[in-house]
Amino acid sequence: MDILLTTLNAKYAHAAFGLRYLMANLGDLSERAAILEFDINQRPMDILEVILARNPKIVGIGVYIWNIAPATQLVAELKRLRPDIVIVIGGPEVSYETDEQEIVHHADYIITGEADLAFAELCGQLLSGKRPLMKVIPSELPEFQKKAHGSPSVGVSARTIQLPYHLYTDEDIAHRVIYVEASRGCPFKCEFCLSSLDVPVRNAPLDAFLDAMQSLLDRGARQFKFVDRTFNLNASIGTAILRFFRERYIPGLFLHFEMIPDKLPAALRNEIAQFPAGALQFEVGIQTFNDDVAELISRRQDNDKVAENFSFLREQTGVHIHADLIVGLPGEDIESFANGFDRLVAMRPQEIQVGMLKRLRGTPIVRHDESWGMVYSPNPPYEILQTRLIDFATMQRLRRFARYWDLIANSGNFIETAPLIWGDSSPFHRFMSLSDRLFARIGRQHSIALPRLMELVHEFLTEGAPREIQEQTGKTLAQDYLRNGRRDLPEFLRTFAEIRRHETSRAPLPRRQARHLTSQNPST
Repeated sequence: MDILLTTLNAKYAHAAFGLRYLMANLGDLSERAAILEFDINQRPMDILEVILARNPKIVGIGVYIWNIAPATQLVAELKRLRPDIVIVIGGPEVSYETDEQEIVHHADYIITGEADLAFAELCGQLLSGKRPLMKVIPSELPEFQKKAHGSPSVGVSARTIQLPYHLYTDEDIAHRVIYVEASRGCPFKCEFCLSSLDVPVRNAPLDAFLDAMQSLLDRGARQFKFVDRTFNLNASIGTAILRFFRERYIPGLFLHFEMIPDKLPAALRNEIAQFPAGALQFEVGIQTFNDDVAELISRRQDNDKVAENFSFLREQTGVHIHADLIVGLPGEDIESFANGFDRLVAMRPQEIQVGMLKRLRGTPIVRHDESWGMVYSPNPPYEILQTRLIDFATMQRLRRFARYWDLIANSGNFIETAPLIWGDSSPFHRFMSLSDRLFARIGRQHSIALPRLMELVHEFLTEGAPREIQEQTGKTLAQDYLRNGRRDLPEFLRTFAEIRRHETSRAPLPRRQARHLTSQNPST
């Protein structure tokens, strides 16, 4: 074998979309190449053994924020054992500020930007005995082919990329997330996001893209994660894609999209409303409701329109909404974040991801470091440690808040109980009180058994309450516990209410297919 394409995924279930693009665009060299995927739970030493057994001449490695540490070890040890193997690295984590990274010093070549075509060109040179003098190779921006009906060659040029969907294997389709993209790029300039550097927006040829989707459907693919940063930017294309899948809907079909929160025209609404419940998930980046903060980080968003769109999605569709808020943005203090959090809870998304601000390499968020006292961890994922408005101790409380919120409000295990936590009070402040209590009692945020977590939540909700409230809360918790088919009701719940299992058990909810879809994003 001459060329080995590899990376370390966040999980086995995540297929490496970028590697498949590289393979699809190798041209004649694809016959001399192979894809070999690993995940970050495997030891670099064991990965090294498998790679060396293939005896490649060139190893291309995709480097991302979630795998930079083990990838660095892998590259360093591979060069110690086989200095003759040419190592080429690429990906978002090595496309900016390359001089500061250890992995760059070990690798032979670094391709920055979208390497779909540049990697093939480099491999061609290397295999013909020509070694470029420049170690860092900036890639020219590739374009999608502009296909016209009856003229498949229209728009083909040296900078045209081929679609990779035929490279998903039967095992991928059966066991992994199928990543797809109808466009690349983002027109917005949010300073915390790498997509702010990714312009212009380029659309894949719709006919060719839908043909590829049909092929995947025919092969049994049922879960599709669209990695477009702004799927609904072009309403006509978004509508056509939704209509395509709606007309071919079968039970089990699941589509995940990242959406612009304040753009939902009538044509899109009409298509969305016709999907059955559980078929669509929208990942909606709210990030902040503070207009001054949004202006500071160059984010444009009509919050009144956002509220209107959420109301439509919750009341007239079966869409599962996954909404994001960011902790630690410059100019935002804890009360500002609390107000935004409460506002988002009132809009009733099924999930709220509370994310800590990350200082991604290359993003212009660094311009606020001095004025707003921004201090980030130097280690991946480069999370914010403190700001001028939120000190480290408070940031740690917010970090625990985010974790406990995920365990309770986002888990699907406390559907009826979670609203009891805040009642008519501020959701943020009440849940922060619960978060502080949980940490004081158990001192950890992971490896908490569900019965123990429910017991602690019950304790928080019923402390000093009359027996009637204790029993009603216990009954609600029991209903949540039994909701998804569990039968081993914890003993502490049995003491509060006589609950006949066949009366309280409800039909299992649709499997929450998308929990793992947002944990690795190939384009971030």
